[in-house]
Amino acid sequence: MAADRTASTVWEGGLADGKGSTTFESSNIGTFDVSWPSRTEEPNGRTSPEELVAAAHASCYSMALAGDIGRAGGTPQLLETSATVTFDKTDGGWTVTRVALKVRGTVEGMDASAFAKVAQAAKDGCPVSKLIAGNTELTLDAALA
Repeated sequence: MAADRTASTVWEGGLADGKGSTTFESSNIGTFDVSWPSRTEEPNGRTSPEELVAAAHASCYSMALAGDIGRAGGTPQLLETSATVTFDKTDGGWTVTRVALKVRGTVEGMDASAFAKVAQAAKDGCPVSKLIAGNTELTLDAALA
């Protein structure tokens, strides 16, 4: 069964001097301020599309990894995942150039080698990873805690 999720943004002003707010409509968890400087300079209490992508990727990857660990016979106790999305100006303009996933796991019934194998498969199988595949460099640093 397909699941739709919705967010919206209201933007006021130009790019450099404007500001906006992004609302998570499906979950109703809140509205968050966004701005161009939050993308290219300091966030100063505002978020950016890249931070939102990082949050989506870290949570998606954690879920994919937990499922893959279970299917491989392990039991995940704790998975601590971060995603760093790099937004940079290139010859082609501003673009997301890299996504770096990092995970540290506490897993019963799985050694470091098996964890590394499952972690890589989860990186390739995670729906957000599939979304960016072929568009952006994607790296993974995975280890047992």
